[in-house]
Amino acid sequence: MEPRISIVTLGVTDLKRSIVFYRDGLGLPMHGWPSEQIAFFKTSATWLALFPCDALAADATVPATGSGFQRFTLAHNLRSREEVNRTLEEAQAAGASIVRPAGGTDWGGYSGYFADPDGFLWEIAWNGHFSIE
Repeated sequence: MEPRISIVTLGVTDLKRSIVFYRDGLGLPMHGWPSEQIAFFKTSATWLALFPCDALAADATVPATGSGFQRFTLAHNLRSREEVNRTLEEAQAAGASIVRPAGGTDWGGYSGYFADPDGFLWEIAWNGHFSIE
């Protein structure tokens, strides 16, 4: 297996609302036009897909029910602390909930978290130990 993650697919409860949040609120560029079933956003290294939660669960043949911590976060690493602050403000203005405001970390970086309209957690971070291209 090649060391790569090609697509991260989020099972969303309202596809239209999520498209508005990611496209209009966060400014992610869409790939093509959304259909009634799925929307794709091309990012620098990985694609983000939005797919209705029930359909995603059916595709994976698992129950769509359940709640709580989804046991993963998405990370968006930036080049400065200022970019972290701006991105969290942008997400909040788009309808995200700030879960943890930006601040220093025990690993020497700077980060905060927001939850998108479906509760998916995004860490917005700056890490001075490696550069982001």
